[in-house]
Amino acid sequence: MIYFADYFKVTEFDIEKYGTFNISLINDLPLFIDPFLIFGSRKTEYQELHNNILRYIKFLKDKTTLYPPTLSQLKAWYTFHEIKQNWLGYSEFGNSGSGLGLDFAKSFSSNLKVVFDDLGKERITVSSHLEKACLFEIGVGKDNISDFTCNLIKDFLLTYTQNFALQYIPHDLLRTINVDRVYFDYTLERWMPKEFKLPFYGDDYVILTPRDILTKDDTWINSKDLRGNFERICNAIENDQLRFEIFNYFRKHLPAVKEKEKHTYKELARATNAAIREYPIIINYYIKSKEENKEGAKNISQQKVSEVHTVFVENVQQLVETLSRTTDFYNYTSSGSYEEAYKRIEYLKKVIEENDGYRLFYYKGEPIKREEYLQIIYRLTWYATSYDINREVNNGRGPVDYTVSKGAKDKTLVEFKLASNSKLKQNLANQVKIYEEANSTDSSIKVILYFNQDELIKVHNILKELKLDQDKNIVLIDAGKKDSASIVK
Repeated sequence: MIYFADYFKVTEFDIEKYGTFNISLINDLPLFIDPFLIFGSRKTEYQELHNNILRYIKFLKDKTTLYPPTLSQLKAWYTFHEIKQNWLGYSEFGNSGSGLGLDFAKSFSSNLKVVFDDLGKERITVSSHLEKACLFEIGVGKDNISDFTCNLIKDFLLTYTQNFALQYIPHDLLRTINVDRVYFDYTLERWMPKEFKLPFYGDDYVILTPRDILTKDDTWINSKDLRGNFERICNAIENDQLRFEIFNYFRKHLPAVKEKEKHTYKELARATNAAIREYPIIINYYIKSKEENKEGAKNISQQKVSEVHTVFVENVQQLVETLSRTTDFYNYTSSGSYEEAYKRIEYLKKVIEENDGYRLFYYKGEPIKREEYLQIIYRLTWYATSYDINREVNNGRGPVDYTVSKGAKDKTLVEFKLASNSKLKQNLANQVKIYEEANSTDSSIKVILYFNQDELIKVHNILKELKLDQDKNIVLIDAGKKDSASIVK
């Protein structure tokens, strides 16, 4: 069983009708909550959530007005565990992330008064936004914003899940849970627990999330977009003098270049960052432009969520069915981790190359060239085995994609790479040996996915140059388009 619907005996129709996402219970899927979608919704309950988020930020800002927070206050008000129970986010194995620790707490709290200087008194934008914190260079990223948002709307998410569970899920699959840090009591100035009846899987409860507040890759308000559209945003400033001062400051921070030469991306980024620090009002004009395109935010997020559903739910379900029907992928047993891993990779290669499984790596006709996608797909398909399939903890020499193991002494490393990866040669030349030494094993398998003849030639040339062209531990898989009938979308 891979998905929520399978384990909790509900239909895809009921999940879709309720407006939630059929999450995997094996691995996080690359989705997260975008707080702008909460702000931009016409739903009353979402508007209330947005106001509650701003209320908590105001509480934190007011507390830092006179004195910086103590260590105890940082821990109590700013640090949060990742809400792993929603099975969404950036964890490439399982559903455990780092959460919001003291580094985030110190960074966020020390810049509150600067970032949210006009909180509640906005003149340019309609509202303030939590995402403003990641537009300044203060060590707050999109994953922090998503984790923070999840924690600030935790009561809503748990209630949303409980309502679905009581209506659709058999009661023997539910448990009454006293959940910690659910809502904030402004009188006691502390996070309070609350009891819910929730779906229970393994040794933990599960949280569902509405599809219409989910997105992928970046929040609607994000640093990359701000810096990439710096000139357009500044041109929208009505005040001629201010606009001139900003561009003048920006140009002064660009190094001189020779005639017909262009500034590098890093040079432009440094000058942009300098201008934003000197004129933070730029951020307000950027946010104003994003507020004026709420419908664009909704449409783009819907497309991104649809892509994730197609690739990681619909296509993987089809792949699992094909693997079950045409190979011994789920019946194979072996005497060691290397043989187990290698044989299953061979089955996967057969289905991709001979049974239209290649279609798994396409969305709307275009190849999906993301190694993290390949890694997640591999983990989702490999669920019925007596071996442990884990993403190795980064030990300082870089993480390997997966370890297939049974006990400490029987361990095989499995790495997934795209032929289009610009660092493929470097990885093949150096990383395998480093990984093997770091993980106390001499068994490793490299899987390289290619989409066309040019990529295949590139890989063959690299392998020949490195004298690895006869290495059986390097498996090439052809994911190029075939002419046969479709099995996987």
